[in-house]
Amino acid sequence: MLICYSVCTQNSALFKLLLSLNAETTTKIATAAAPAPGAGAVSESKEETNRIWGDKCSRSDIVINQGPTSPLPNGIPIYTVEIMNVCLSGCNISAIHLNCGWFSSARLINPRIFKRLRYNDCLVNDGKALINGRTLSFQYANTFRYPLSVSSILC
Repeated sequence: MLICYSVCTQNSALFKLLLSLNAETTTKIATAAAPAPGAGAVSESKEETNRIWGDKCSRSDIVINQGPTSPLPNGIPIYTVEIMNVCLSGCNISAIHLNCGWFSSARLINPRIFKRLRYNDCLVNDGKALINGRTLSFQYANTFRYPLSVSSILC
């Protein structure tokens, strides 16, 4: 965490995110290492979704933020989406697929940035690597906000 301090304090949102992820990871490690009541063995956690330090990347290294912006002239709400690679081990992440339902937009989105391939499968950055520390953003227009979450990545 000290490595990131000088850069991350300039971006307080990123710093708060990293602190919360670190706390979640510590909690998961402590929970996984604690023996179950009545059991003498220590269980191992295979979950890597909240990994912070290490050689590999994980789905939690891709952070998605979205929020409303000014609506279209006809009143349809516009949402801005930011997809960030926050991998601390310097990994570039490619083939980023998101759970996106029947995502659609009344406003054209560059398909090289974001496109729905099929139901609940959207591709980010045309499958190309999202460089460590970079953010991709786009806007879509729809009567409601689509819940977006990372379904798969390639390290």
